[in-house]
Amino acid sequence: MNKLIMPALAAAFALASATGAFALDPIKLQIKWVTQSQFAGYYVAKAKGYYEAEGLDVTIVPGGPTTPVPQQMASVDVGVEWAGNALIAREKGIKMVNIAQPFRNGGLELICPKDGPIKTEADFPGHTLGSWFYGNEVPFFAWMHKLGYSTEGGPDGVTVLQQNFDVSALVQKQADCISVMTYNELGQAADAGFTADKIIQFNYSDMGNALLEDGLYVLEERLADPKFKEDMVKFVRASMKGWDYALANPDEAAQIVVDADDTGAATLAHERYMVGEVAKLMAGANGVLDKATWDRTVQALMDQKVLTAAPDAGAYTTEITDAL
Repeated sequence: MNKLIMPALAAAFALASATGAFALDPIKLQIKWVTQSQFAGYYVAKAKGYYEAEGLDVTIVPGGPTTPVPQQMASVDVGVEWAGNALIAREKGIKMVNIAQPFRNGGLELICPKDGPIKTEADFPGHTLGSWFYGNEVPFFAWMHKLGYSTEGGPDGVTVLQQNFDVSALVQKQADCISVMTYNELGQAADAGFTADKIIQFNYSDMGNALLEDGLYVLEERLADPKFKEDMVKFVRASMKGWDYALANPDEAAQIVVDADDTGAATLAHERYMVGEVAKLMAGANGVLDKATWDRTVQALMDQKVLTAAPDAGAYTTEITDAL
Protein backbone atom coordinates (compact mmCIF):
# COMPACT_ATOMS: atom_id res chain seq x y z
CA MET A 1 0.00 0.00 0.00
CA ASN A 2 1.22 3.53 -0.81
CA LYS A 3 2.97 5.00 2.25
CA LEU A 4 1.24 8.34 1.66
CA ILE A 5 -2.15 6.69 2.00
CA MET A 6 -1.42 5.06 5.35
CA PRO A 7 -1.43 8.27 7.47
CA ALA A 8 -4.64 9.40 5.79
CA LEU A 9 -6.33 6.09 6.59
CA ALA A 10 -5.13 6.27 10.17
CA ALA A 11 -6.50 9.80 10.53
CA ALA A 12 -9.82 8.77 9.02
CA PHE A 13 -10.03 5.81 11.39
CA ALA A 14 -9.30 8.02 14.38
CA LEU A 15 -11.94 10.53 13.31
CA ALA A 16 -14.50 7.80 12.75
CA SER A 17 -13.79 6.32 16.16
CA ALA A 18 -14.07 9.71 17.82
CA THR A 19 -17.48 10.32 16.30
CA GLY A 20 -18.72 6.80 17.00
CA ALA A 21 -19.06 6.03 13.28
CA PHE A 22 -17.92 2.44 13.80
CA ALA A 23 -19.90 1.63 16.94
CA LEU A 24 -22.65 4.01 17.92
CA ASP A 25 -24.43 3.38 21.20
CA PRO A 26 -28.14 2.75 20.49
CA ILE A 27 -30.58 4.96 22.43
CA LYS A 28 -34.38 4.79 22.24
CA LEU A 29 -36.28 7.99 23.02
CA GLN A 30 -40.00 7.68 23.77
CA ILE A 31 -41.76 10.97 23.07
CA LYS A 32 -45.02 11.85 24.78
CA TRP A 33 -47.10 12.34 21.66
CA VAL A 34 -47.03 11.88 17.90
CA THR A 35 -44.32 13.29 15.66
CA GLN A 36 -44.74 17.06 15.91
CA SER A 37 -42.74 20.18 16.70
CA GLN A 38 -43.35 19.80 20.43
CA PHE A 39 -40.31 17.53 20.03
CA ALA A 40 -38.53 19.45 17.29
CA GLY A 41 -35.21 19.62 19.14
CA TYR A 42 -34.84 15.86 19.17
CA TYR A 43 -35.70 15.47 15.50
CA VAL A 44 -33.29 18.28 14.60
CA ALA A 45 -30.51 16.73 16.71
CA LYS A 46 -30.97 13.48 14.84
CA ALA A 47 -31.24 15.05 11.38
CA LYS A 48 -28.24 17.37 11.87
CA GLY A 49 -26.02 14.56 13.15
CA TYR A 50 -25.64 15.90 16.70
CA TYR A 51 -26.40 12.54 18.27
CA GLU A 52 -24.07 10.74 15.92
CA ALA A 53 -21.30 13.22 16.74
CA GLU A 54 -21.70 12.18 20.38
CA GLY A 55 -21.43 8.50 19.45
CA LEU A 56 -25.16 7.81 19.75
CA ASP A 57 -27.63 6.15 17.40
CA VAL A 58 -30.95 7.60 18.57
CA THR A 59 -34.31 6.13 17.58
CA ILE A 60 -37.29 8.39 18.30
CA VAL A 61 -40.41 6.40 19.18
CA PRO A 62 -43.72 8.30 18.67
CA GLY A 63 -46.32 8.13 21.42
CA GLY A 64 -50.02 8.83 21.87
CA PRO A 65 -52.96 8.17 24.22
CA THR A 66 -52.58 4.40 23.84
CA THR A 67 -48.83 4.45 24.57
CA PRO A 68 -48.38 6.27 27.90
CA VAL A 69 -44.70 6.97 28.51
CA PRO A 70 -44.40 5.28 31.95
CA GLN A 71 -45.64 1.98 30.52
CA GLN A 72 -43.05 2.19 27.72
CA MET A 73 -40.03 2.89 29.93
CA ALA A 74 -39.04 -0.78 30.26
CA SER A 75 -38.45 -0.96 26.51
CA VAL A 76 -36.79 2.44 25.92
CA ASP A 77 -33.86 4.32 27.42
CA VAL A 78 -35.30 7.78 27.98
CA GLY A 79 -38.75 9.35 27.75
CA VAL A 80 -40.30 12.80 27.41
CA GLU A 81 -42.98 13.15 30.08
CA TRP A 82 -44.81 15.63 32.30
CA ALA A 83 -43.64 15.64 35.91
CA GLY A 84 -47.10 14.85 37.28
CA ASN A 85 -47.38 11.63 35.30
CA ALA A 86 -43.80 10.62 36.11
CA LEU A 87 -44.30 11.16 39.84
CA ILE A 88 -47.56 9.22 39.85
CA ALA A 89 -45.80 6.38 38.03
CA ARG A 90 -42.93 6.49 40.52
CA GLU A 91 -45.30 6.15 43.44
CA LYS A 92 -46.84 3.13 41.71
CA GLY A 93 -43.47 1.43 41.32
CA ILE A 94 -42.17 2.66 37.96
CA LYS A 95 -39.11 4.47 39.30
CA MET A 96 -38.86 7.33 36.81
CA VAL A 97 -36.19 9.96 37.44
CA ASN A 98 -36.00 13.44 35.91
CA ILE A 99 -32.50 13.91 34.45
CA ALA A 100 -33.11 17.17 32.56
CA GLN A 101 -35.86 19.74 31.97
CA PRO A 102 -35.84 21.27 28.46
CA PHE A 103 -39.22 23.05 28.86
CA ARG A 104 -38.94 25.90 31.36
CA ASN A 105 -42.61 26.88 31.19
CA GLY A 106 -45.85 25.04 30.50
CA GLY A 107 -48.09 25.55 27.50
CA LEU A 108 -51.38 24.45 29.05
CA GLU A 109 -54.41 26.75 28.93
CA LEU A 110 -58.17 26.68 29.38
CA ILE A 111 -59.96 28.79 26.77
CA CYS A 112 -63.56 30.02 26.78
CA PRO A 113 -65.51 32.00 24.14
CA LYS A 114 -65.92 35.65 25.14
CA ASP A 115 -69.61 35.46 24.27
CA GLY A 116 -70.07 32.50 26.63
CA PRO A 117 -70.96 32.39 30.34
CA ILE A 118 -67.36 32.20 31.65
CA LYS A 119 -65.54 35.46 32.29
CA THR A 120 -63.53 34.70 35.43
CA GLU A 121 -62.69 31.70 37.62
CA ALA A 122 -65.68 32.62 39.80
CA ASP A 123 -67.96 31.70 36.89
CA PHE A 124 -66.79 28.07 36.65
CA PRO A 125 -69.32 26.48 39.06
CA GLY A 126 -72.36 25.05 37.30
CA HIS A 127 -70.59 24.79 33.96
CA THR A 128 -68.83 22.17 31.87
CA LEU A 129 -65.06 22.39 31.42
CA GLY A 130 -63.07 20.17 29.09
CA SER A 131 -59.87 18.36 29.98
CA TRP A 132 -57.82 15.59 28.44
CA PHE A 133 -57.28 12.46 30.47
CA TYR A 134 -54.61 9.73 30.22
CA GLY A 135 -52.57 11.65 32.82
CA ASN A 136 -53.01 15.07 31.20
CA GLU A 137 -55.85 15.93 33.59
CA VAL A 138 -53.57 16.28 36.62
CA PRO A 139 -52.90 20.05 36.32
CA PHE A 140 -56.59 20.75 35.69
CA PHE A 141 -57.79 18.84 38.75
CA ALA A 142 -55.06 20.42 40.87
CA TRP A 143 -56.28 23.87 39.77
CA MET A 144 -59.91 23.05 40.57
CA HIS A 145 -58.84 21.76 43.99
CA LYS A 146 -56.92 24.99 44.59
CA LEU A 147 -60.08 26.96 43.80
CA GLY A 148 -62.14 24.73 46.09
CA TYR A 149 -64.47 23.55 43.33
CA SER A 150 -65.87 20.04 43.25
CA THR A 151 -65.32 18.19 39.98
CA GLU A 152 -68.47 16.11 40.49
CA GLY A 153 -70.80 18.66 38.88
CA GLY A 154 -73.71 20.46 40.48
CA PRO A 155 -74.32 24.20 41.01
CA ASP A 156 -71.31 24.56 43.32
CA GLY A 157 -68.93 22.46 41.28
CA VAL A 158 -67.85 21.89 37.70
CA THR A 159 -68.74 19.12 35.29
CA VAL A 160 -65.62 17.72 33.64
CA LEU A 161 -65.84 16.65 30.01
CA GLN A 162 -63.21 14.17 28.85
CA GLN A 163 -62.50 16.00 25.63
CA ASN A 164 -60.85 14.79 22.46
CA PHE A 165 -57.33 15.85 21.55
CA ASP A 166 -58.66 18.66 19.35
CA VAL A 167 -61.08 21.60 19.62
CA SER A 168 -64.24 19.77 18.57
CA ALA A 169 -65.81 20.11 22.04
CA LEU A 170 -65.69 23.89 21.68
CA VAL A 171 -66.89 23.94 18.09
CA GLN A 172 -69.78 21.59 18.90
CA LYS A 173 -70.55 23.46 22.17
CA GLN A 174 -70.13 20.34 24.29
CA ALA A 175 -68.22 22.38 26.88
CA ASP A 176 -68.14 26.01 27.97
CA CYS A 177 -64.33 25.94 28.01
CA ILE A 178 -61.74 23.46 26.78
CA SER A 179 -58.09 22.67 27.43
CA VAL A 180 -55.49 23.57 24.81
CA MET A 181 -51.73 23.72 24.47
CA THR A 182 -50.43 27.10 23.32
CA TYR A 183 -48.26 25.39 20.71
CA ASN A 184 -50.98 23.15 19.27
CA GLU A 185 -54.73 23.32 19.92
CA LEU A 186 -54.69 27.11 20.47
CA GLY A 187 -53.75 27.39 16.81
CA GLN A 188 -56.46 24.90 15.87
CA ALA A 189 -58.97 27.01 17.79
CA ALA A 190 -57.94 30.10 15.83
CA ASP A 191 -58.35 28.18 12.58
CA ALA A 192 -61.86 27.25 13.73
CA GLY A 193 -62.76 30.91 14.28
CA PHE A 194 -61.86 31.20 17.97
CA THR A 195 -59.14 33.79 17.48
CA ALA A 196 -57.42 35.54 20.40
CA ASP A 197 -59.87 38.46 20.30
CA LYS A 198 -62.82 36.07 20.69
CA ILE A 199 -61.65 33.97 23.63
CA ILE A 200 -60.71 34.33 27.28
CA GLN A 201 -57.46 32.53 28.09
CA PHE A 202 -56.68 31.04 31.48
CA ASN A 203 -52.97 30.31 31.13
CA TYR A 204 -51.63 27.99 33.82
CA SER A 205 -48.19 29.61 33.83
CA ASP A 206 -49.59 33.14 34.10
CA MET A 207 -51.80 32.04 36.99
CA GLY A 208 -48.92 30.36 38.82
CA ASN A 209 -50.56 26.96 38.38
CA ALA A 210 -48.22 25.44 35.81
CA LEU A 211 -46.81 22.00 36.55
CA LEU A 212 -43.61 20.91 34.88
CA GLU A 213 -44.12 19.60 31.37
CA ASP A 214 -41.81 17.86 28.85
CA GLY A 215 -38.89 16.73 30.99
CA LEU A 216 -36.49 13.89 30.23
CA TYR A 217 -36.88 10.78 32.39
CA VAL A 218 -35.07 7.48 32.80
CA LEU A 219 -35.55 4.50 35.09
CA GLU A 220 -33.64 4.83 38.34
CA GLU A 221 -31.97 1.44 38.04
CA ARG A 222 -30.31 2.47 34.78
CA LEU A 223 -28.43 5.27 36.50
CA ALA A 224 -26.39 2.70 38.43
CA ASP A 225 -24.55 2.01 35.17
CA PRO A 226 -21.72 4.56 34.60
CA LYS A 227 -21.82 3.93 30.84
CA PHE A 228 -25.54 4.70 30.70
CA LYS A 229 -25.01 7.92 32.67
CA GLU A 230 -22.25 8.89 30.24
CA ASP A 231 -24.59 8.24 27.32
CA MET A 232 -27.30 10.36 28.96
CA VAL A 233 -24.89 13.28 29.33
CA LYS A 234 -24.15 12.97 25.62
CA PHE A 235 -27.83 12.62 24.81
CA VAL A 236 -28.90 15.70 26.78
CA ARG A 237 -26.03 17.77 25.37
CA ALA A 238 -26.91 16.85 21.78
CA SER A 239 -30.63 17.32 22.43
CA MET A 240 -30.17 20.83 23.81
CA LYS A 241 -27.96 21.62 20.81
CA GLY A 242 -30.80 20.39 18.64
CA TRP A 243 -33.25 22.63 20.48
CA ASP A 244 -30.95 25.64 20.12
CA TYR A 245 -30.73 25.06 16.37
CA ALA A 246 -34.48 24.43 16.02
CA LEU A 247 -35.44 27.65 17.77
CA ALA A 248 -32.90 29.66 15.80
CA ASN A 249 -34.01 28.10 12.50
CA PRO A 250 -37.77 27.48 12.87
CA ASP A 251 -38.52 27.05 9.18
CA GLU A 252 -35.89 24.36 8.75
CA ALA A 253 -36.89 22.70 12.02
CA ALA A 254 -40.54 22.52 10.94
CA GLN A 255 -39.53 20.91 7.65
CA ILE A 256 -37.38 18.36 9.48
CA VAL A 257 -40.38 17.39 11.63
CA VAL A 258 -42.66 17.09 8.59
CA ASP A 259 -40.07 14.90 6.86
CA ALA A 260 -39.83 12.68 9.94
CA ASP A 261 -43.59 12.12 10.18
CA ASP A 262 -44.32 8.74 8.63
CA THR A 263 -48.09 9.23 8.92
CA GLY A 264 -48.22 12.28 6.67
CA ALA A 265 -50.41 14.10 9.20
CA ALA A 266 -47.93 16.90 9.96
CA THR A 267 -48.29 20.04 7.84
CA LEU A 268 -45.54 22.59 7.38
CA ALA A 269 -47.69 25.59 8.35
CA HIS A 270 -48.85 24.07 11.63
CA GLU A 271 -45.41 22.70 12.55
CA ARG A 272 -43.92 26.14 11.91
CA TYR A 273 -46.55 27.64 14.23
CA MET A 274 -45.68 25.07 16.86
CA VAL A 275 -41.95 25.79 16.76
CA GLY A 276 -42.63 29.48 17.30
CA GLU A 277 -44.87 28.80 20.30
CA VAL A 278 -42.53 26.21 21.83
CA ALA A 279 -39.76 28.82 21.62
CA LYS A 280 -41.70 30.94 24.11
CA LEU A 281 -41.74 28.07 26.61
CA MET A 282 -38.02 27.40 26.19
CA ALA A 283 -36.64 30.95 26.30
CA GLY A 284 -33.32 30.74 28.14
CA ALA A 285 -33.64 26.99 28.70
CA ASN A 286 -30.45 25.01 29.28
CA GLY A 287 -31.98 21.73 30.38
CA VAL A 288 -31.46 22.34 34.09
CA LEU A 289 -34.40 21.56 36.38
CA ASP A 290 -35.80 24.53 38.32
CA LYS A 291 -36.21 23.30 41.89
CA ALA A 292 -38.89 25.85 42.77
CA THR A 293 -41.14 24.70 39.91
CA TRP A 294 -40.47 21.08 40.83
CA ASP A 295 -41.50 21.75 44.44
CA ARG A 296 -44.66 23.54 43.28
CA THR A 297 -45.54 20.58 41.07
CA VAL A 298 -45.07 18.15 43.94
CA GLN A 299 -47.14 20.29 46.31
CA ALA A 300 -50.01 20.58 43.84
CA LEU A 301 -50.07 16.82 43.36
CA MET A 302 -50.11 16.27 47.12
CA ASP A 303 -52.81 18.91 47.66
CA GLN A 304 -54.96 17.14 45.07
CA LYS A 305 -54.16 13.84 46.82
CA VAL A 306 -52.88 12.51 43.52
CA LEU A 307 -49.75 11.60 45.46
CA THR A 308 -50.15 10.04 48.88
CA ALA A 309 -46.74 11.26 50.06
CA ALA A 310 -43.92 13.51 48.93
CA PRO A 311 -41.61 11.72 46.47
CA ASP A 312 -38.20 10.65 47.70
CA ALA A 313 -35.05 12.55 46.77
CA GLY A 314 -34.33 10.11 43.97
CA ALA A 315 -37.22 11.40 41.85
CA TYR A 316 -34.82 13.78 40.12
CA THR A 317 -31.08 14.14 39.71
CA THR A 318 -28.87 17.01 38.58
CA GLU A 319 -25.90 14.72 37.93
CA ILE A 320 -26.51 14.64 34.19
CA THR A 321 -26.89 18.38 33.67
CA ASP A 322 -24.07 19.09 36.16
CA ALA A 323 -21.80 17.10 33.86
CA LEU A 324 -22.66 19.09 30.73
